[in-house]
Amino acid sequence: MIEKKKILKIIIPICLVIIVAGIWAFKNANKGSDSVSTLPENEEDFILEATSIDLEALKEHKLPIIIDFGSDSCIPCQQMAPVLKTMNEAMQGKAIIKFVDVWKYSDAAEGFPIQVIPTQVFFNADGKPYVPSDDIQIQFDMYSYKDTGEHAFTVHQGGLTEEQMRAILADMGVKE
Repeated sequence: MIEKKKILKIIIPICLVIIVAGIWAFKNANKGSDSVSTLPENEEDFILEATSIDLEALKEHKLPIIIDFGSDSCIPCQQMAPVLKTMNEAMQGKAIIKFVDVWKYSDAAEGFPIQVIPTQVFFNADGKPYVPSDDIQIQFDMYSYKDTGEHAFTVHQGGLTEEQMRAILADMGVKE
């Protein structure tokens, strides 16, 4: 009889732990299942604020990319900040939205055609510069390499609204 009580004192807590672990695993098994792509290998690539841009690493994710070059102390940039934050959160796993403060991290803008801030640079999921369709009623500037004439960058100068960013992303093939 004493032996059975000792066994029960061990088995009951073990069973409770197994039940609690099973409930936890069941509740957490479906988190993130509505995302189209798998979890990112390098989560830093999906964080909004960046101190540098490794374009090749971002392109490896095979997602559309929007990089906003601005500053925390620029008024149009401040107006666009909530749009970038909302879009970054809404597009996790569907697109990469980045922000670089060029006054703090000027080296991060090297190699990009930044003349004013804010300026956004766009790349399709295949890593090539975005070419907007005729349906998009937003002004873009296209840059080509001088030596080859190959399309290098598609940029927009100035702020964008959330509606405009959603339209651009839809034009890039992102489904919400």
